[in-house]
Amino acid sequence: MVVLDSQDSIGGGLHRRLRDDIIFGRFAPGSKLRLEQLRKHYDVSITTLREALPRLVSDGLIHFEPAKGFEVAAISARELREISDMRLLLEQHAIAQSFAKGGLDWEASVLAAHHKLSRMETRMLSGDRSVSEAWKRYDREFHAALISACGSPELLAAHDRIFDRFLRYQVLLVMFRGKEASDEHDALMAAALDHDADRAQRLLVQHIGACIDYTVAHGLLEDAQ
Repeated sequence: MVVLDSQDSIGGGLHRRLRDDIIFGRFAPGSKLRLEQLRKHYDVSITTLREALPRLVSDGLIHFEPAKGFEVAAISARELREISDMRLLLEQHAIAQSFAKGGLDWEASVLAAHHKLSRMETRMLSGDRSVSEAWKRYDREFHAALISACGSPELLAAHDRIFDRFLRYQVLLVMFRGKEASDEHDALMAAALDHDADRAQRLLVQHIGACIDYTVAHGLLEDAQ
């Protein structure tokens, strides 16, 4: 049984836990979400579930049909490309704003986030897949740090939602590209410290594009052509 943090609102805490469980593959794509089973697992009321699940529908992580109920969103190469395009659009815009406004504290947050990500990537490169979830959490934290000084809560919230959907694909398909990806993160950090948004935007295009190319080349999605 999962015990919700007492400091969280029940509904908000449930939304976050369900979201993480879907993103990190504890609920498989296309699997049914049965209310009674979820109620027992998360130790919440049916009413609380009915409040949390529609939020995940809005997040794009769950689908609902009146005749079928709730189920985890399926995955496809087409959707991955669409999500990637949207992530690139949002993140490039946020980078321009963040790099222009970010100060010393922002630079420190980027360095700290990169340090944690780099440590996990070193372990992944050594073949240690036990840290794959931590690796992706720190990847998310690093990209969030890059844009954290953009000054727009709405932009950050939109990016969070689309990044979570992109992250789910990375987790499910274990899209670790090795040293190439690590080098790209190093280059993004250097661009951030130089406040060079143009360079970072070009690097981001390469970074996200390489993820898609890797997926197609390795046949990780059936409709990847």
